[in-house]
Amino acid sequence: MVEDDSWFNTSTKNQSLFSTVYINGGIPCCLVHGSVKHKLSWSTPPESVPFDPVLVTLAEGLRETVHPYRFVAKQGFKELLDIPEADQKCIAVLPKLIQPLRAALTHRDDNVFENGLEALSQISATTKDALNIHLKSFLLALAKRRMEKKYRDKVIEVLEDLEQNGGTETLVIIKSKIPTYSSINR
Repeated sequence: MVEDDSWFNTSTKNQSLFSTVYINGGIPCCLVHGSVKHKLSWSTPPESVPFDPVLVTLAEGLRETVHPYRFVAKQGFKELLDIPEADQKCIAVLPKLIQPLRAALTHRDDNVFENGLEALSQISATTKDALNIHLKSFLLALAKRRMEKKYRDKVIEVLEDLEQNGGTETLVIIKSKIPTYSSINR
């Protein structure tokens, strides 16, 4: 069953940019409710979706705390990065993804932070060493959350992903902001 979004409050008083764009059809997908699991139905095949502005808007949506926007942003972001030519398309918009991703990683809401962590790992896997010039933008937020016991392992896992995907230069960048980080290559 395809969800009818018309019953959502369409007042722009307290709406985020993402929810406004989604309600107005700017994201070419909609939420399909399953009995156990939700999924997205794309009106345009993900391979044909322009990353600028759609992936950038989905990155903005990673800060959403309200259903269905949180799910659409997280799942849409993941599905676009899973397409065959995602690496070239993502590298082209990478500078526009940095600020929304950093905002998700510094957000107080735990679910938003976790969405940001997952998105950072996905971008790293997609763009490889192209992310290196932007890494310092994220490391302070990661270092701060690494001090929290419940996030220590998740943050270390993402740092390891960054190092593995970004090459030897990445270790130097990570160590410059998080000196206690231990390389996966030791």
